[in-house]
Amino acid sequence: MDFKQIQELIKMVNKSNIGELTVEQKDFKVTIKQKENHVTQVVSAAPVASAPVQMAAPVPAPQPPAAEKARAAEAAAPANTITIKSPMIGTFYRRAAPDKPNLVDVGSEVAPGTVVCVIEAMKLFNEIESEVKGKILKVLVDDASPVEYDQPLFLVEPA
Repeated sequence: MDFKQIQELIKMVNKSNIGELTVEQKDFKVTIKQKENHVTQVVSAAPVASAPVQMAAPVPAPQPPAAEKARAAEAAAPANTITIKSPMIGTFYRRAAPDKPNLVDVGSEVAPGTVVCVIEAMKLFNEIESEVKGKILKVLVDDASPVEYDQPLFLVEPA
């Protein structure tokens, strides 16, 4: 089971009235519990001849001011714009590497598949691609800022 599949499970639990979901495969087990609008993810891997390793993802806390500002900017955006949102919790980076230029800037043209930013989650750098064609109108998040799941990142004027 990959990271995207786990994210989809979390989304489904969030949208449903399910209190707990456990999925087991050969040597892999994922348990997702929902309590008072918060989701807790526990991942266990059974290594050979050693104790299981357990990792718990942080429970989403009240949104930081940056997330609230991004949502307010999205709400104030013109009706003909599309929002590119964060598919995960992590740290937002506008560059692929510190010595590289920004992946996109205000005014940049994007198309489906264009990498618009990188989000670091658990020491993994995930390239986030545009799903729309258009022009970047506004960058809603500061570089190297923490982002929440579904937080607005960019406003795009569709082409």
